[in-house]
Amino acid sequence: MKKHIGKWTLAALVLAITITACRSKRETAGQRVNPDPAHNSRNSVDWAGTYQGTLPCADCPGISTTLILDQKGTYTLITSYLERVDSVYTETGKFSWNDAGSQITLDAGNRQFQVGENRLIQLDTDGNRITGNLAEHYILQKMDGTITGVYWKLVELNGKPVAAGST
Repeated sequence: MKKHIGKWTLAALVLAITITACRSKRETAGQRVNPDPAHNSRNSVDWAGTYQGTLPCADCPGISTTLILDQKGTYTLITSYLERVDSVYTETGKFSWNDAGSQITLDAGNRQFQVGENRLIQLDTDGNRITGNLAEHYILQKMDGTITGVYWKLVELNGKPVAAGST
């Protein structure tokens, strides 16, 4: 009889642990919970540097985007609308971190990015990840500092714009 009580006690204990673990996961589902608040993107990731990518555009093939972040909390954002002459824009300013140390906000234009290992993910205006078919196109990859293997497009020569298609 004692063997049966021991087995039932063990089974009840395993069941209680399982239920508690499942409930704990359900309670935090959908929330941005950092399991180790002492370590976040701001203090654990080598985030300073140059990030590049082509972001979606409603009326053009894309927006070539370069975002340079420095340790002082300043940035330079260079955007160019593909297939448009004279469409290179440069913006400089400061950026700030959210309290969790996982996202930055550019002061001009209020653009937000989630900071990850060697990448920035542009967020929507509410600070959420963009979803849908184009979600993967809202990622800027960190450049390794080399100038080889990078697409270069001449847009200006000696202070004068270069027409598309001229060589």
